[in-house]
Amino acid sequence: MLSGKVGKGTALGAVVLSLLTVPAQSAGAAPVPGGTTASHAPRTPAPDLDQVRATLTSALANGAPGAMARVDDHGTVHRLAEGVGDRATGRAITADDRFRVGSVTKSFSAVVLLQLVDEGELDLDAPVNTYLPGLLDQRITVRHLLSHRSGLYDYTNDMFARTVPGFEAVRNRVFSHQELVDLSLAKPLTVTPGSAYSYSNTNFVVAGMLIEKLTGNTVHTEYRERIINRLGLRDTFYVHPATAMPARHAKGYLRPDEAGAPLVDSTRQTVSWAQSAGAVISSTRDLNTFFSALLRGRLTSAAQLEQMRQWTPVNATQGYGLGLRRRDLSCGVSVYGHTGTVQGYYTTSFTSQDGRRSITAVANTSNNGTVLNTLPRALEAAFCGKPAPAASARSSAPVERYEDIAPGIARD
Repeated sequence: MLSGKVGKGTALGAVVLSLLTVPAQSAGAAPVPGGTTASHAPRTPAPDLDQVRATLTSALANGAPGAMARVDDHGTVHRLAEGVGDRATGRAITADDRFRVGSVTKSFSAVVLLQLVDEGELDLDAPVNTYLPGLLDQRITVRHLLSHRSGLYDYTNDMFARTVPGFEAVRNRVFSHQELVDLSLAKPLTVTPGSAYSYSNTNFVVAGMLIEKLTGNTVHTEYRERIINRLGLRDTFYVHPATAMPARHAKGYLRPDEAGAPLVDSTRQTVSWAQSAGAVISSTRDLNTFFSALLRGRLTSAAQLEQMRQWTPVNATQGYGLGLRRRDLSCGVSVYGHTGTVQGYYTTSFTSQDGRRSITAVANTSNNGTVLNTLPRALEAAFCGKPAPAASARSSAPVERYEDIAPGIARD
């Protein structure tokens, strides 16, 4: 087993070839086009680290002050970084810096709830009102929340309709879960519960309410005891409602809506507007460890992991399970994890079906549609390797115009 830093154009450590398999769809699950069955799984080539680095430099060219990535490949570690983590001092960003993970937090919340299912404390198909009486439409189940099929309106569409003013209005504010849910319930449902995917942060605010109601503990305590301590995550914290990020971290920079306006340092905030939907702080190392452990069955029973992987179609190359995203790549491989947006940070964190190859890529900016669409290219490079010289250009994923916050507002 070797590990080391990767310089420009250099890969340290041996790469082990393995079979990467993707299971057939679960019974009753909605299929996602482009998936690969276990019997036709391709062999995984070595990661294309040059292209991973090119993805990071492209993020910089399109407005990110810095970008970083870490690839964990069968015990070999590759760290890559470009640009700065602090514009004021000029300090270079590193792949060991901590950052705000945004909606990757949703995977943490889903794991806690599925552990509670394993413990007999929660039924995925029970109405949420069974546990939080009178809170929601009686048709909305726990499963609907975790798969974004509840129809609950995403209050962040209104909160961040104007990006920087919206952020400054809530930067230091502390909300209760109920206050956030009330903002959502002031609007009608977006879809009939259970009928279709409709991404909403409100779902995972309610997930946090369920965690606290069923355990009698804070979300912070349950993340720590059930995930952080169990996996030995050294850089992962839930500090809400504190505003400071602990120890060495990359600062986040929010792009204003007005063309040419200077970036806003958005590092310090409560993230109370998101909480269990988006307030975790972590590192590339810890997120790779987390998703690898999840797919290898270290955090839930096999039965609950299978529930997480019942997919609702999002688009031609993506599906959403229970707090888990699936992306189907051009080489026929599917990978599993989550994306994250919080003011000043974009995160893409995914692992292979067997959890043995993982990548987390981060840019320290947001409200930038070009950078939003740049980071997923690192997945192609990490899991598909170098394209064959004679091969045609890889098919591109659908262009994303919507972030995980204010998902109803298109980004340019």
